[in-house]
Amino acid sequence: MALAIGTKAPNFSVRDTIGKTVTLSELAGKTIVLYFYPKDDTPGCTKEACSFRDAYADYQGKDIVVLGVSKDDENSHKQFTSKFNLPFPLLADIDGSLTKAYDVEAPSGYAQRVTYVIDGKGNISHVFSNIQHETHASDILAELGY
Repeated sequence: MALAIGTKAPNFSVRDTIGKTVTLSELAGKTIVLYFYPKDDTPGCTKEACSFRDAYADYQGKDIVVLGVSKDDENSHKQFTSKFNLPFPLLADIDGSLTKAYDVEAPSGYAQRVTYVIDGKGNISHVFSNIQHETHASDILAELGY
């Protein structure tokens, strides 16, 4: 079951697509769209990632950081990012600690498809679990009033 709105978002420190360490506390003051997905380069996950790619320009200038998370490793993320020209980082939650901290681990061991919006104070402001792959990114912006 996903974390509740109003919950303090668990801090994390995870490497991204290019090996850079991304830490939630370093993003304080920004709105974070943290979307969890099961696996790189699978049909639903690709549609979801491409929805963020296609709407990415709409996120720019709004102080919103988009981060995708799966349990795939950096190499898998690099290939997925390159293949679909994804302009945002993917976090490599190899040990599953981030997936567990955000309570989105499925019985299969993969991450469930859940998106959290974390406000500038580090609190969860929105939770999306009923996701339309192709429109997810624009649906989030609409919910946020953009």
